Amino acid sequence: MFNELHVFLANIWFFIIWLIFFLYIVVDGFDLGVGILFLLNRDEKQRTIMMASLGSIWDANETWLVLLIGALFGAFPLVYALVLHALYIPVMLMIFALIFRGVAFEFRSHAHNKALWNIAFGGGSLLAAIAQGLAFGGLISGLNVTGTGLNGDWVWLTPFSLLVAVGVVVGYGLLGATYLIVKTEGELQKISIRHAYVNAILGISIGIAVITWTLQLNPYVAARWDAYPSRFSLNFFLGMIGFAFLMLLRALLRGFEKSPFFWSVFIFFASLMGMTIGYYPYMIPSSITLIEAASSSKTLIFMLTGIGFLVPVMLVYNGYQYFVFSGKIRMDEDAG
Repeated sequence: MFNELHVFLANIWFFIIWLIFFLYIVVDGFDLGVGILFLLNRDEKQRTIMMASLGSIWDANETWLVLLIGALFGAFPLVYALVLHALYIPVMLMIFALIFRGVAFEFRSHAHNKALWNIAFGGGSLLAAIAQGLAFGGLISGLNVTGTGLNGDWVWLTPFSLLVAVGVVVGYGLLGATYLIVKTEGELQKISIRHAYVNAILGISIGIAVITWTLQLNPYVAARWDAYPSRFSLNFFLGMIGFAFLMLLRALLRGFEKSPFFWSVFIFFASLMGMTIGYYPYMIPSSITLIEAASSSKTLIFMLTGIGFLVPVMLVYNGYQYFVFSGKIRMDEDAG
């Protein structure tokens, strides 16, 4: 039996990892989203501006992914081992894609022929988003855990995970478009507003399809939707998603610059909250709970001393970085 301290520590670490995961989705989401939209733009000057809008922050954004993997390895090693085993292929695809786009950031500005680096940046962004969607879709659809591990090497490649992958690409495109509305002006900003409209409508449609399909795939989530008080919480956040969607469309229609990005982030927040409530306390749906997967209490306490220092430092540093580079990237500037 698990004592109260262990249960408390496991839940604390569940919240910490949830927070890191959310921060990564937001900051690298718009980062990858800009890269995805980069593929749809054929104007080299506008492409340069799009990359320049990320030039000072993209590498810092991805440090949250490193922190997420490290925290998961230390706090929930069983989940780390099982999930990476099951999702090895999409995870490796994501890593290679992030490497390609990182190299493109360094070399594109020095190349006379930018075609190769355009493909590396845009293609790497798209591939990373698809890989994350496949991995996430495979995870939330449920991994078949047995006494000897996981059954099946292709659990991440299903019609459901493919739909989630499309949803992630569209969602990141929405974050990227609303970010570019803040950072750009003129024709590129107008293009970004149109992209935001399209991705918002596609995203909410795919989200409804994913929710409906999830309820059919996972009886536990369906039961949570019918049980009190989780039913109230799930419906509350579902309502918040709808409200944020309407506010996003209103902000785009009125030509606001900053609020579309806020409402896009809020949609992700409410969606992740709803998903968390639907699956809690499972970390691997219907198989492994957070209490079963957690490290020993001593390990969790020891890790708290490190994460308690590291996360605030990263938040302050990232916040300062965004503040310093908060201005618009203008077409007449040398953007590399």
